[in-house]
Amino acid sequence: MEKIRGFEIAKGFENKEINLPVRKTKYSAGYDIEAAEDTVIPSFKKGMNPTLVKTGLKAYMQNDEVLLLYNRSSNPKKKGLILANSVGVVDKDYYGNCDNDGHIMFAFYNIKEEDITIKKGEAIGQAVFQKYLVSDNDIAEGERTGGFGSTNK
Repeated sequence: MEKIRGFEIAKGFENKEINLPVRKTKYSAGYDIEAAEDTVIPSFKKGMNPTLVKTGLKAYMQNDEVLLLYNRSSNPKKKGLILANSVGVVDKDYYGNCDNDGHIMFAFYNIKEEDITIKKGEAIGQAVFQKYLVSDNDIAEGERTGGFGSTNK
């Protein structure tokens, strides 16, 4: 079978009982993503970095596709969790990169006054595959040389 788009277990997570994402209904755009391990997300303090929540997943896709990561709609109100980057962007060439094999992570801030614990297997967000367009004068020729946050390095 030809691989078109989908999810796989990232290296280092093969024996950690990671569930591949699923859509819950036939008209859902997003695949529900779970946490790969228990993670404490501390209450926000000025100057702190977001907490990366591991998924144990990587994603493959076509050349003109991107995987967009969205927060669960209930996370801000119920848990005080917001995505540091509003929407995560996973490019095709992130898959299998030399730094982290394309491991997908969600970058959260916790706006509640108390620390929040995400449990392994808990749904943390959604992933949506999407086509994208490039401009007439596009000249992108660079190649990815690393993992999370490595563009332009």
